[in-house]
Amino acid sequence: MSDIQKNISDKQSGESRRRFLRKLGMGALGFSGAGALLGACKRMDEKKEPAAEGAVPTGMMTMRRNRSTGDNVSLLGYGCMRWPTKTGDDGKDVIDQEMVNRLVDKAIEHGVNYFDTSPAYCQGRSEAATGIALSRHPRESYYIATKLSNFAPQTWGFKESVDMYRNSLKELKTDYIDYMLLHGIGMGGMDAFRARYIDNGLLDFLLKEREQGRIRNLGFSYHGDVDVFDYLLANHDKYRWDFAQIQLNYLDWEHAKETNPRNTDASYLYGKLDSFGIKAVIMEPLLGGRLAKVPEHIVSRLKGRDPLRSVASWAFRFAGSHPGVLTVLSGMTCMEHLEDNLRTYCPLVPLTDDDNRFLYDTADLMMQHPAIPCNDCKYCMPCPWGIDIPGVLLHYNKMLNEDNIPQSRQDPKYSKARRAFLVGYNRAVEPVRQADHCIGCRICVQHCPQGIDIPAELARVDNYAEKLRRGSLPG
Repeated sequence: MSDIQKNISDKQSGESRRRFLRKLGMGALGFSGAGALLGACKRMDEKKEPAAEGAVPTGMMTMRRNRSTGDNVSLLGYGCMRWPTKTGDDGKDVIDQEMVNRLVDKAIEHGVNYFDTSPAYCQGRSEAATGIALSRHPRESYYIATKLSNFAPQTWGFKESVDMYRNSLKELKTDYIDYMLLHGIGMGGMDAFRARYIDNGLLDFLLKEREQGRIRNLGFSYHGDVDVFDYLLANHDKYRWDFAQIQLNYLDWEHAKETNPRNTDASYLYGKLDSFGIKAVIMEPLLGGRLAKVPEHIVSRLKGRDPLRSVASWAFRFAGSHPGVLTVLSGMTCMEHLEDNLRTYCPLVPLTDDDNRFLYDTADLMMQHPAIPCNDCKYCMPCPWGIDIPGVLLHYNKMLNEDNIPQSRQDPKYSKARRAFLVGYNRAVEPVRQADHCIGCRICVQHCPQGIDIPAELARVDNYAEKLRRGSLPG
């Protein structure tokens, strides 16, 4: 048994997140994004955002054609990074397979046929859970997308990476992959890309697997260094990419680089793919939920334009309205979110030019008070010092969205906002896991796909909370 297979076998027997991290060598990795091996799952008892109501249509899913293989792909794709969890008999969180099966059944019943997973997701459990759920349906009724997630340097060898690929086939209960991705190219720059896929001969191997039909479509997902993205497209004649996965939403369309200098605006990424005729698979249409949890004045703005649609539906319509998009991924943990997205895409009502201008203006308004660009992917977790990093950052964003970040004691809402921030902070994050325990080790920074300076943001939140506690904001 290979080291990777043994790691996965050990993980499936119930090892802790922290032990799983150590066994894969994640603690000391030196390039961004390696923490993706700890993709997030969600508990079913988490607070849900309101969705639009109404019957969920059947037989009306908008489909997109992949010219490479002729596949008719559902515009709504199922992202399998956030499968629901429950408490197991040993008191630890496990994937709620029964609920996963129900979600997959509902999705397929309403036309969803694209399911995106990875060996990295859900502490390595996503592929197995996805395989169990999908294998209950005819193989020709769905497309499986997975990734070569060889982030850790000890998996960069040819044998180790091929073992990971073959284990994906086993976990997914299939003898071919419909959509195989090089995972997270750009993270770590060109040197990491070459070490993971070129120097070890792995990309040549994957190209041969495509020739032999065990991979039907070959592509890549992109984060980070745009030079790697440009290099892969410049060599499109050599590699013949069938698709590529990019982050696209109405905030990142023109503001991604403004939010974070290491990011690339979605308008550039999409435009470049479109110029090569390469279909785009969309990730983060909601920016990890941030575009479903917008400030109240933005909620009023969106609802004022269309009161019957959910806030989230605007983001999904924006992503899906681009004709070069093959499918839009959503990590739907609960049935309510699946049903809302089905309403949006069964069928899609494309945005008009006026709708797009409305959303561009909405994005401009949101950038006046930018949130911390945390997508709640939990790639930064577990923190070796026990800090609930996403919990801290998302609490700050929530308070910002609810206008509970007073800058002065003269603010008319100061007392109410101060209480909301401090009481809410203690409820959202245990005091022993709050930002004041950060020592600035910066391990988390290496793992963040968004390139957030996490220690700096934690220090900012802690400094603000301490000023509220002491009543030391300006008078």
